Amino acid sequence: MNHLQLIIQREYLTKVKNKTFLIMTILSPVIMIVLFSVVAYLSQLNNNKQRTISILDESGLVASIFKDAENTKYEVLQNITLENAKTIVKEKENYGLLYIKKIEDISNSSNHIQFYSKKSPSLTLISSLESKIEKQLYNMKLVEEGVDLDKIEAAKINIDIAQENFTGEKTSKLDSFMKLGFGGVAGYLLFMFIIIYGNMIMRSVIEEKTSRIIEVIISSVKPIQLMLGKIIGTSLAGITQFAIWIILGSVLLTIVSMVFGIDMASAQTPQQELVKQAMENPGINGEIQQAMASFYNLPLANLIIAFILFFIGGYLLYSSLYAAIGAAVDNETDTQQFMLPIIMPLILAVYVGMFTVIEDPHGTVSTLFSFIPFTSPVVMLMRIPFGVPLWQQIVSLLLLVGTFMFTVWFAAKIYRVGILMYGKKPTYKELIKWIRY
Repeated sequence: MNHLQLIIQREYLTKVKNKTFLIMTILSPVIMIVLFSVVAYLSQLNNNKQRTISILDESGLVASIFKDAENTKYEVLQNITLENAKTIVKEKENYGLLYIKKIEDISNSSNHIQFYSKKSPSLTLISSLESKIEKQLYNMKLVEEGVDLDKIEAAKINIDIAQENFTGEKTSKLDSFMKLGFGGVAGYLLFMFIIIYGNMIMRSVIEEKTSRIIEVIISSVKPIQLMLGKIIGTSLAGITQFAIWIILGSVLLTIVSMVFGIDMASAQTPQQELVKQAMENPGINGEIQQAMASFYNLPLANLIIAFILFFIGGYLLYSSLYAAIGAAVDNETDTQQFMLPIIMPLILAVYVGMFTVIEDPHGTVSTLFSFIPFTSPVVMLMRIPFGVPLWQQIVSLLLLVGTFMFTVWFAAKIYRVGILMYGKKPTYKELIKWIRY
């Protein structure tokens, strides 16, 4: 493999010096930051919008519970009809009118409340109003039935079941969420890296094949050397691009936040207000400390080493298949018939990881798929945070490496013949013949 280093260097330099590669490396984080900035800015405008809601409470039961918030002001209307209230709201251009009819029986108050507005109201706002009214009427109903609210509040008990294995190691529900989060991110990164840079390898092979440059190269280089050189060189170019994206994106994000005063956190969903309210709860500090403890309880050294090894192994395994597909066809259109068998195991691995590992990380299904080489890079990475025995990780990794070596041999057979084949769309039957040559 004396030519392998030269091939890797050539592939890497060819990729990083390519104008399209350079432009997309710079533009991609810029475009993403611009999009996030626009969304954050629009969300910030929406969140800062002052809303005035008029309340006409003919029942006299709930008007007192509405207190002005940061961006929402409540205006109580009294001793006027509904039509006059609507007119006032329209003239003042208030956000809407909350109308509560006179309620004779609290149990049947559901159809006595309406909200009038010029446009469709915010779903979050309506849910907030419903929650406040429900709580008020619920408490009033209990009082009406002679129930002491203070006794009910005092009788509430919060249960948090302590978890501990037989060796004395303590865990919690938060630990499980932390572990699942790490596994999900690791599996998703591997999935995206394979899709993006595997396709890059395949297109690179097709380009050289159609330009007939490959005929010159193959005269002095073995096909397996050329294929491995393309895989490793393109992988290094991808890592370089990925690192530039992270660095450039972080710098641009900081500059945009400082110069334009845009708060990226404002781009979050309506659940942001619920999170903010939760953070104001003094008890949340204990949960934050528990979350930090859960993070430090993770087997970080094992996770980092396993992530690197399974990430590299999984990527090389699938990249060799992408290279074989590129050698077998003349254009990207013909690749579609061969892509499904490659994509399906990846999709299956993600679904098994998300829907099986979360329920039973040590169950039969999770364990089985963490040993199958085409799914193990994703599933095993999701299982490891939950405490997988070292021997299982080693066996899974050895199977992955062995399958990669076999796949390289298998792909090189296709690569050796297909790289010089032109003008004919291959079938699976012909691929089998190429392997036998």
